[in-house]
Formats: sequence, structure tokens, C-alpha cells
Amino acid sequence: MKVIKIFSIILFSAVYANAQVQLPIEPVFQNTYSKETRSVSGKPGKNYWQNSSKYDLKVDFNPSTRLLKGKVDVVYTNNSPDTLKEIWFKLYPNLYKKGSIRKSKIADSDLGEGVQITTAALNNSQLSLGSLQIDGTNMHIVIQPLLPGKTIKFNFDYNYTLNKGSHIRTGQVDDGSHFIAYFFPRIAVYDDVDGWNKYPYTGAEEFYNDFDQFNAEIKVPGGFAVWATGDLKNANEVFYKEIAAKIASAEKNDGIVDVITEKDLAMKQVTKPNTFNTFKFEAKNVTDFVFALSDHYLWKSTSLMVDPKTKRRTRVDAVFNAKHKDYYEVIDFARKTVESMSYKFPKWPFPYNHETIFDGLDQMEYPMMVNDNPVDNREDAITLTDHEIFHTMFPFYMGINETKYGWMDEGWATIGEWLISPMIDSTIVDEYGIQPTAASSGNKDDSPIMTLTPDLKGSGSFTNSYPKPGLAYLYVKDYLGEELFTKALHNYINNWNGKHPMPYDFFNSINEGSGKNLNWFWKSWFFEGGVLDMAIKSVDKTDTGYSIKIENKGIKALPIDLVLNYADGSKETNHSTIAVWQDGAKEVQIEIKTSKKLNKVSMGSSHVPDKVKSDNTYSVN
Repeated sequence: MKVIKIFSIILFSAVYANAQVQLPIEPVFQNTYSKETRSVSGKPGKNYWQNSSKYDLKVDFNPSTRLLKGKVDVVYTNNSPDTLKEIWFKLYPNLYKKGSIRKSKIADSDLGEGVQITTAALNNSQLSLGSLQIDGTNMHIVIQPLLPGKTIKFNFDYNYTLNKGSHIRTGQVDDGSHFIAYFFPRIAVYDDVDGWNKYPYTGAEEFYNDFDQFNAEIKVPGGFAVWATGDLKNANEVFYKEIAAKIASAEKNDGIVDVITEKDLAMKQVTKPNTFNTFKFEAKNVTDFVFALSDHYLWKSTSLMVDPKTKRRTRVDAVFNAKHKDYYEVIDFARKTVESMSYKFPKWPFPYNHETIFDGLDQMEYPMMVNDNPVDNREDAITLTDHEIFHTMFPFYMGINETKYGWMDEGWATIGEWLISPMIDSTIVDEYGIQPTAASSGNKDDSPIMTLTPDLKGSGSFTNSYPKPGLAYLYVKDYLGEELFTKALHNYINNWNGKHPMPYDFFNSINEGSGKNLNWFWKSWFFEGGVLDMAIKSVDKTDTGYSIKIENKGIKALPIDLVLNYADGSKETNHSTIAVWQDGAKEVQIEIKTSKKLNKVSMGSSHVPDKVKSDNTYSVN
């Protein structure tokens, strides 16, 4: 398998010198410890650095033609110890450019010329457009050496036509609504692990961006409202005073406020009656900036206190088409998700001032924004809403490299969905991805989780990023217990919020935060493959009850959940955490103390994948 070639034979003990199990580690990560940019404790090293930019964005968007004209001024700071001789950019809209490499299917009608840069300047000196070396979604420019600690400034005027169909995370939603993401030339990440992020955007893998500052001015025709990452700085200039007042009220109160109603739309009393309105936003220390607009969407809003220590509140918005009836409850689901994240899991104050759920044509997250399609039933609306909002923590607050390690954010959103959905509706048992994980385990597409996301194939493209890591996190939570798991997770978040954690930073942070060496678990679950399957081998009578032998047919530790059926008609359940496998045993004995006669034992639970279920029931003679 290709993943075998990824890792060197170097062995590394994450925290404990006497660890019995060691994790294989690539030389590129070993180098970060040598350079002291990262540490074996899981914390950033004393020499850790990351680069950053300040963007001034000016956008003029025409909804009728979908033509976006933009101007971007960006100041980039080289905080690295390296002298940079070129700067790499991402031109994400070039996914829709004819000839670009892509994994996603795009209709011919949506293919075009991509981003057209009409003027470019470096440090206020004009650049020849021929000096812009564009290859699909990547662009790089050779520069005079940029020394450590120095800045460089770029200016671009550009335009492109937003896609109407083939909606991959961005595009036209309907005749009067658009969700616009990845719309400006942005500087790629240069980090201490790989240098420049040169992976092209193919439409399949997701993103990796620095923490930057954005000031944006978005000009749209009158009648269109705009929602975006960041704080709206001129509500009174662009909205009728009644609408602006309702926004302000929602930011201070727990109740739901109907900011834009059908009556407001019918009376055309939403945005100021100008030919054009320019919405101004500001966002600091975020990894991206997106915006959406509509001339006919309703807007429900509420807020809640997310941090009792500072009394800080988060405003939650649902912006949607009145025809989509499922969206009328989304405001409630979104509020409860933000509340659950702040107080129950991961018990971390929601980090941003607002979160907008926009009625779009995708199921995708962005800083302070969610682009969610309408769904057919209430349970799907709940699970979709909390999954996408949970991404606020991973990858945005944590700065994860989704392009290479999709599991570092999608796995968390998956466990967030499993845990938070029942908090919103106790009847939900969310088994998202469990059966596909069981069925595909041990097959040709079942590669280790540490396989780079661009190298995943078939079913592994889903299971490796979503349910498999989600299950691993869930099992560690079960093993450590609520209090210790929260302590370990908070250690990871404290170490890496606003920075760029890599896989070993996660493993090491959890080990250090919990005070337990979990390498025995990380190794089998993240670095190795194999079937997920257990069986009941035997049930024997003992002096004190019964001894039940469980076989693990693979190498990954799984919890054991038993249902004991007694001759008197009563039932009992018995749960064992992954701790029973930590010594490497292939079989374990579960001792049941009882004076009652046991008739039947069955094994399994909603969150334990088991490929062959026929050997999960045992009748006792």
C-alpha cells in the first residue's frame, strides 16, 4: 500500500522514554523537533512561527451576470527563519477554468476562463502579467528575496464569473441568492513542515489557510442583503433603521428575532433604497473570508452567552428561502449547537461573535458561516446543522491542514454530530458512517487514517476522514472518562488554537494532557489497517457466574457491549472500554458475576462497527 512508503523507519516515543509502543514518524516531522518549532510534549516549540497577511478586499458583484470584479491589497509578513525567493498563491475559482486538474465533475456550461488578473503590483511597482506563473489553482511569483521578519505588499485587480451550476461549495443558489467563497487571490501557507502548500485544489480535498486579517467592502445592487465572515461595520448605512435595530436587539437577547420578514420583503424595506449598497466587514485572526447575498431570504436571529467569565455573547443567524420549511427550525438547532459546544462538548466557549447558517446548495463550513442545503426531515436538519457548525473548532479555530489531513477536522465534526444531535433531540441515535466503516474494513480501499487525504481512494475517501477518526476519538473519550478526556482535549486546544497543528501535535497533546501514553491505541487506529470485527467465542459457567470469551479478529481496539439475557426474562448490559485490549491480547475474558441462569449473550452497539455480525450472538446450553 502506498501509505507504507510515506513513513520512515524512524521510531519516536511521543512523551515517555520507556513507552512500549512507539509511533512511526516521517523525517519531515522529526525535523520540526530538531528545529524546535514543535515539541514532543505536544506544545509548539520555542522556535514555532507562522506567517500572516492583512487583506483589504473590494468586491463589486453583479447577480444578474454573476460577474465578480475584485481588488485585493495584501501585506504579507514573513515570520519564518527562511529567506523567501517566491510567493505562492491560491486561485481557487480556477477549479472552474478550462483545462484545470479536478476530481469533481463540472458541467461544460460552468467551465470558463477562470480568474482574469488585469493588473498586478509588488511593493507599489507594476508587475508584468507574464511574471504571474499560473497553473490551475496555483500561482507563484518570483520576487527579490524576502528576509525573515520583513513584509511584502501585492495589489491585484481581477475578475471572474461565478458558477451557476456545478455547485462545489460556492456558486449561485437561485435567481436572487448566491454563496461566494474562495473568491480572491490569496497567499498560500508557508509552514515549518512542508514549506509552501503547493497542493492544487481539485474540488475534493478541502483547505489550508493562514490566520489573517480581513477588511472587506462588498458592493451589490440595491435590494440585496449581504452576510459574511466578520462583523458588519455599517449596518445603519445599508439597512433600514428598523432592520438594523433588530440586528442590534438580537445581539443582546436570548429570544428569536425575525430580522427580515416576508412583510419587510414585500414592502421593500430591508436595504436602503440605493442603486447600490456597499457592505463593510472586518474579521481578525481567521483563516478565510466568505460572503452570501439574497434579495428574498428571511432572517431569524438570536444570541446567547457563550462565556460566563467574560459575559461574551454569540449571535446565531438562520438565513433562508421561505419555501424551505425545514429551515424554520434551523435557528433553534443552531443555537442549541453553539450552546452545547460551549458548555457540554468540547466545553469551550464558542470562539466567534456570530455564526450564520445560509440556505444554499452544499453542506460546507466556513469561518462564521455555514452553507447548508435544505433537507427532507428534521433529524437530517439537526445532524447537518450541528456537524457543520462544529467545524468552527476544527479546522478554523485550530488552523488544520485539511488538504493533507482531512481526518483532523472531519473526524471531530463527526463525533460532534454523534454527541450533540441527541442533546438537541433525545430520540436521535446518529450512526453516520458506522455501517460503511464496518463493511469496508479490511478491503482494498481501507487504508490507515494517516494516509494523506489526496491519496485516499473509493470508500476510504469517506471512512478515513469521517467515521474512522470519529470512532477513535469516541473510544478515547470512553476510555479516559468525561473529566480526563475534556482535560486532554483542552490541552490540545490550548496548545494549538490560532496555530497549525499536525497529527503528532494532536497525539502528543492528548497523551500529555491525559497523563497516559496512548501510543498503543494511536498506532493501530491511525497508522495501520485491518478488519473491524469481533466475535463471541465461548460462554462458560464459573463458580461466581459466567466467563465470556471475546475475540478481536483485527488489530484495532474496540469497546465491548454485551446484552445478557437470563432465564427469568431479565436483561443486563455490560460495557468494557478499549482498555481490555491495551496489552495487545487477541482474546479477552469478560467475567460476569451472577447467580441467575444465563440463556443468551449478544454483542454490539450503535457505535461499534462489526463486519460479520453472525458470530455476535451466543446461546448458552
